[in-house]
Amino acid sequence: MKLLLKILFIIFILWMSAGAYLLKTEHPKAELVMGLGIFYVFFLLMPIFIYYRYKDGKYKKYQLNDEKIKGWMKNKN
Repeated sequence: MKLLLKILFIIFILWMSAGAYLLKTEHPKAELVMGLGIFYVFFLLMPIFIYYRYKDGKYKKYQLNDEKIKGWMKNKN
């Protein structure tokens, strides 16, 4: 999964570089290429990254719940 993310990120960098080049040369499809690159990031790369990052439940320590809030209140006093 980590290798897949690296490959997808490299594809994104190359894609956006090509889009920037097309923008600089004033190609008529340059804005479409950049827009598809953003679409690629938000609907393909980010969901895969979020799944990979949080699949093991590592996010539990960052969630707020009643126990943590009560602990903070006790430590404050």
